[in-house]
Amino acid sequence: MKNKKQRHFLKLYEPVHDSFERFCRARAYGDYPFEDLINESLLVAYSKMDQLKKSKSFLSFLIGISIRLLANSKKKCKPEYTSDEDFLQNKADAVNNLDQKFEVDLLYNALSQLKMEQRECLILFEITGFSIKEIMAIQKSSESAIKQRLARGRAELGKIISNEMNYIKTKV
Repeated sequence: MKNKKQRHFLKLYEPVHDSFERFCRARAYGDYPFEDLINESLLVAYSKMDQLKKSKSFLSFLIGISIRLLANSKKKCKPEYTSDEDFLQNKADAVNNLDQKFEVDLLYNALSQLKMEQRECLILFEITGFSIKEIMAIQKSSESAIKQRLARGRAELGKIISNEMNYIKTKV
């Protein structure tokens, strides 16, 4: 029985692994180690498999769990102070191309400065590839609210990245 449950879980997880990892990397950036978020989300999801109503919604199920885990972790612990050097070392990405690594780091840093709802909405839509209707279900919001979060989030993200680039140009 246990092996059957494990096989079923893996069958559902394998096709969504990359999307789920991208979501966790982007959403947890600066707040929480994304590997821990993935592992904890998978443990909770495995234990609550009986609550999953449709196999098609497995990715939404995982993302909902990870969002709740992040919210709970913020309530339980205060962020620890780390120096900029430690922060950058801990956030090293597996990207070999230095320019791409810089751009990814710049994007994740900018995303982390957005309001939580805007950040999650942008990550779900732009990085993970969810439709607006799927995001409505995950965030329990109306279509107009989701579209507004996307528009405002994109605008704010553009401002943040533009300011960062201008700052970098003045330092170089």
